[in-house]
Amino acid sequence: MTATQTRPPRLAFLGALALVVTACGGPVLANPPAPRPVVTPGPSSSPRPPDPQPVVLPRDDGPHDRLTEWWYYTGHLRADDGSTFGFEDVIFRAERGGFPVTWASHLALPDETGDRLHYAQRSEVGPQVDRSPRDAGGTPSGFAFSLAGLDPATLAPPTGTPWTMAGSGGADTLRAAATGPEVLGDPVEAFGLELALRQSTPPALHDRDGYVDFATAGGSYYYSRTAMATQGTVTLGTRTLKVTGDGWFDHQWGDFISVGGGGWDWFAVNLDDGTDITLSLVRAADGTYPLVYGTLVESSGTTRHLGPDAFTVDVTDRWTSPRTGATYPASWTVKLPGERLEIRLAPTVAQQELDTRATTGVVYWEGSQRVTATRDGRPVAGEAYVELTGYAPGR
Repeated sequence: MTATQTRPPRLAFLGALALVVTACGGPVLANPPAPRPVVTPGPSSSPRPPDPQPVVLPRDDGPHDRLTEWWYYTGHLRADDGSTFGFEDVIFRAERGGFPVTWASHLALPDETGDRLHYAQRSEVGPQVDRSPRDAGGTPSGFAFSLAGLDPATLAPPTGTPWTMAGSGGADTLRAAATGPEVLGDPVEAFGLELALRQSTPPALHDRDGYVDFATAGGSYYYSRTAMATQGTVTLGTRTLKVTGDGWFDHQWGDFISVGGGGWDWFAVNLDDGTDITLSLVRAADGTYPLVYGTLVESSGTTRHLGPDAFTVDVTDRWTSPRTGATYPASWTVKLPGERLEIRLAPTVAQQELDTRATTGVVYWEGSQRVTATRDGRPVAGEAYVELTGYAPGR
């Protein structure tokens, strides 16, 4: 597939999983199944000026009264014993008509050294999850969430430790741990992380001003902190390891439900020369790529928009999941001719597929990558994460 086969889009890629939500029942991010009237989702009823408005931080780090929102972290960790890991930690928020606000969270730890994937998911309904700091007028100055989760079968109260996520102005903390039957993927009795992240470069506003027009599908605000120095601990079984590394943060919100009828391929690349790149290819239901988008952050922090003619992405290998039978792209060559840059990506762990049908109704692949890059023919090291949606059942 090549980016040059598409028309110039106004739509930025959704930097995370689309929320599969129904007006009543179904997987969270909806309410638990219960007899309820059918409500047609519509924009939030709170009065506000028309979109787009300027993104103002740290105010807009906090939650918004919109249909869909998420706070999404991925990154790479190096332990003091030499082990390496990827990580994913995300919280989704959804409003649907008159129903209570709903939440879901995904936690993943690819063990690159052990060639294993551990992941877990939680969901919860109600405003108690949101503990964000606010002034007297209710304006947030950041975000703070505590998600205890509910048993998806019995809706029983949780017995474990809440997963928490908090941040303001690029100083963030993540704490989440899964044990027992909550642990999915490869067998392990427990896993978790406790991380502090600090931004190294200014936030990047996507599509130039941080607002993405989805046309008839709605619209979204979207920014990223593409370089966040990260340190803390990772728990794996009975071991607790000190780790350092790098994180990537995406925050997106707006009056949209889902975009991309065929799914999408999302790339987040950090090169050792200080260049950070987001590339996004959104598929239509017929398998074509009508929407292509990119953002490049220079080492100085300057952000540049990348149109569909600025890069190509070619699949060089594929992988079939033994669990779902889905076949995913599994290696890529990315070329940015204007940057004299070529990037080759390959997964650090083949099995990085997450079955989250119990919470968000989808199966997707998201994982850390090995990076081999050259600029002007000279090697450049780096790290990357890739997300693939729409290839598996329950998309």
